[in-house]
Amino acid sequence: MDADVLIIGAGPSGSVAAKMLKQLGHQVVILEKEQFPRFSIGESLLPQCMAFMEAADMLPAVTAEGFQFKNGAAFSRAGKLTEFDFTQKFSPGWGTTFQVPRAHFDKVLADSAEAAGVPIHYQQTIQSADFSNPEQASLTSVDANGVHKQWRAKMVLDASGFGRVLPRLLDLETPSSLSPRRALFTHIEDRITVSDYDRNKILIAIHPKFHEIWYWLIPFSNGRSSLGVVTPAGFLDQRSGEPLEVLKDIAFEEPRLAELLTNARFDTPANTIGGYSANVKQLYGQGFALLGNAGEFLDPVFSSGVTIAMKSAALAVPLVDRQLRGEPVNWSIEYERALRKGIEVFRAYVEAWYDGRFQQIIFEENQLASVKAMICSILAGYAWDEENPMTQRSAKKIEAILATYQTA
Repeated sequence: MDADVLIIGAGPSGSVAAKMLKQLGHQVVILEKEQFPRFSIGESLLPQCMAFMEAADMLPAVTAEGFQFKNGAAFSRAGKLTEFDFTQKFSPGWGTTFQVPRAHFDKVLADSAEAAGVPIHYQQTIQSADFSNPEQASLTSVDANGVHKQWRAKMVLDASGFGRVLPRLLDLETPSSLSPRRALFTHIEDRITVSDYDRNKILIAIHPKFHEIWYWLIPFSNGRSSLGVVTPAGFLDQRSGEPLEVLKDIAFEEPRLAELLTNARFDTPANTIGGYSANVKQLYGQGFALLGNAGEFLDPVFSSGVTIAMKSAALAVPLVDRQLRGEPVNWSIEYERALRKGIEVFRAYVEAWYDGRFQQIIFEENQLASVKAMICSILAGYAWDEENPMTQRSAKKIEAILATYQTA
């Protein structure tokens, strides 16, 4: 037996889970396909993440890196700007966090797990998985030199993110309920000098003509920013030219971005990703559980990906611990149902964002302070707070709030 728990992927969910399991006395090994540091999107954390990093004793290492402080989100549409201050949220807990270049951030988390005694084997591609033996799971990997190795453990956690290793190998993938979209993105030297720009907030801007097209601008502490646009699947096919020039042209169609990025240097090639919204038939099975994006990814609009990933780790770890100690675990109720509860809250807001309803609420001039605080909690990542009325029957609550504003 190579470990009590094998974890596929050294990203946020994998590293957090590994560190937490190690704290509980279990032997953990991480198998990572890439060599860190490596690029990833999902660079604007939500305050809820801070509690998970704190529980894994990773927060001191993260704080020491000097990442960009974040205290909220700003939204721009048709020349109007509205802001949400996460310290004014309804739910208790952290109200601030960081905006992070993920290559650097993910390596800090992985290094923290490794420093705690978790071996990380990089450049290991998982080729097969066998869970037929209830006492022992088996994975087969191949490294960068073509060398194959079989790994055995009592439990496997798939934290492979968009790689979705076990869903592919075990035929667990199922279509997402969300419409397919594409994201085009890059890093820039932003050179922003506009006096009313707040680097402590992510900026989410809406295209002046197409409300379903939106942009992110995520400032980092080094004078650079992540810039991206999310469009319907076929929209980018209508634009000709190099991807970076296409991104720049689309960005300058939005007035606030055109103002902020007047002096920016577009010095890094643009990348694109599509078909990222995904779902699975189940989040667990005999000998395994799926963490974060390996299980389900909704959409980047509210930066929920890393939060869901870390939440999944925080939910799974105590269950794995109990299972390894021979105690009964109801994965359906204690993990799948518990995790999906928050995911469904995010889903309701993502769907309402793209059909325009949530955008109307965000830009309502006479927002009720109490409602704004409840919505602010969800934007800060507290989608599992059952004390927040806006997390209960979220779709109906969105309709009710919108109706209230429309009749006021």
